[in-house]
Amino acid sequence: MKLIDTAALEARLADFARERDWDRFHNPRNLILALTGEVGELAEIFQWLTDAQAEAIMQGDKAEHVRQEVADVLLYLMRLAMVLKIDVDAAVRDKIALNAKKYPPLPEA
Repeated sequence: MKLIDTAALEARLADFARERDWDRFHNPRNLILALTGEVGELAEIFQWLTDAQAEAIMQGDKAEHVRQEVADVLLYLMRLAMVLKIDVDAAVRDKIALNAKKYPPLPEA
């Protein structure tokens, strides 16, 4: 199972922002607006597709565009978590545990 090295990603994102003097723009409001925009760009790729077309999108000419937009969403979300000082690893583990309690496995047939 592949896991994201969140510490390395956070370090790279911090360096990237610092090298461009973007920290002054990276407040929660701006990052949420940027994240929303990127989610919109991802949604736009899938807008008006049939379910079959959406399921097959990664075999077509839009696959790279989808990859880039997913990456943009993840990067902005990570940057937002950094600014809000959220430990993403802990938050994800906690949420999965909460979901496991909230939505128990189906009984075997």
